[in-house]
Amino acid sequence: MAEELMLKVDNVYKKYRLGLIGGGTLRGDLQSWWAKVRGKDDPNGKLGDKYYDKNETFYALNGISFEVHKGEAIGLIGGNGAGKSTTLKLLSQVTAPSSGKIYLNGRVASMLEVGTGFHPELTGRENIYLNGAILGMTKAEIDRKIEEIIDFSECRQFIDTPVKRYSSGMYVKLAFSVAAHLDSEIMIMDEVLAVGDMAFQEKCLDKMNDISKKEGRTILYVSHNMNTIKQLCKRCIVLEHGRVIFDGDCDEAIELYLGKETEFGVTRDVDDYERTLEHTGNVHITRIDMPGKTFPVINEKEQLRLEIYWTANNDIKQACFRLPIHYRDGSSAGMFISENIHDIKKNTKYKTTIVLNTVGLVKGKYNIGMIVSEINNYGGHVRADHIYPAMNFTVETLPNSVNNIQWNHNVWGHYTYPNTSIITEMVK
Repeated sequence: MAEELMLKVDNVYKKYRLGLIGGGTLRGDLQSWWAKVRGKDDPNGKLGDKYYDKNETFYALNGISFEVHKGEAIGLIGGNGAGKSTTLKLLSQVTAPSSGKIYLNGRVASMLEVGTGFHPELTGRENIYLNGAILGMTKAEIDRKIEEIIDFSECRQFIDTPVKRYSSGMYVKLAFSVAAHLDSEIMIMDEVLAVGDMAFQEKCLDKMNDISKKEGRTILYVSHNMNTIKQLCKRCIVLEHGRVIFDGDCDEAIELYLGKETEFGVTRDVDDYERTLEHTGNVHITRIDMPGKTFPVINEKEQLRLEIYWTANNDIKQACFRLPIHYRDGSSAGMFISENIHDIKKNTKYKTTIVLNTVGLVKGKYNIGMIVSEINNYGGHVRADHIYPAMNFTVETLPNSVNNIQWNHNVWGHYTYPNTSIITEMVK
């Protein structure tokens, strides 16, 4: 018997017009039109904005097709701008395709970003009922689930507090719990594990595995963390420039995607890099260099030197750099935390040089994140700026090295202990 078809995307296109569509008022639109006719800057636009012809369009999706069957957990991966989030919005019926057809067999619970579907003025409990009603559930059905939802979310203490007072982590916990426990046949998740503590991330992965394998529900999961994709999915779809370029085995998909990953080189301008995670903006990183390098490659006994150029937008008593290092599949290889930097002055430019002792990292490709944390009066860390990935680098082994073996990163990790003493002697 053929598996039940739950979701079908048939030759779907999504087209957008570029530029500003309407200025909000007739007067503003006329001003903008007259400035364009005269070849002048738009008086209602930001400095440096360009005009787009009204017929200039962009295809976020360019004829994608795929099918998903009951009980499947499918990974959807690709670089920024590949069309992943657009695909999920179409499947969640947030927006409609420009052409093509989408078939959905059942109710869809989606979590596209932190707080999606929550009303900020309503409490956590009220938002659970709101989300259930949107899915078409009755109050009695939600009543049967609500205690389980609250327990899983770990938000019981705050469940009757308006969610506008929740932290981003609390939002994610409650939103995931709602999506996972309400009666939907299809779950759509976009980077749901990017926020929240590690214990809850593992809890979410276990729950999604149960939902797929034991409950027979269908999951479509987007993430830049290849490690979680591998844990959850056996099949993966790779998108590039709005097209499906691969649909099949998860390991093959990840290898294809990582092979197309951008190499940042030995210097990177991040002044205009789009920050996606919550941060204060009191610090702005502008450039990152690997001085003395032609290529971002180090050997196993070499230290990694970084120069970080940044600007302070406010006075800060003390701050520090945190540099998470991940293997190319997204699994963690370690974290560097700098000593505190004191008395940072507003509107001042700085250069920070960091030398990372990476001796012990085994052969492979790695990504570095770049976080500047303000340290508050209680010793807590608050993100002032955050870039990930900030740079990438490759570790190579030296000739005749004991580490010149086929290293199994999945089983052995990404670190080998250097300078280990070993003494062998004969005994009677």
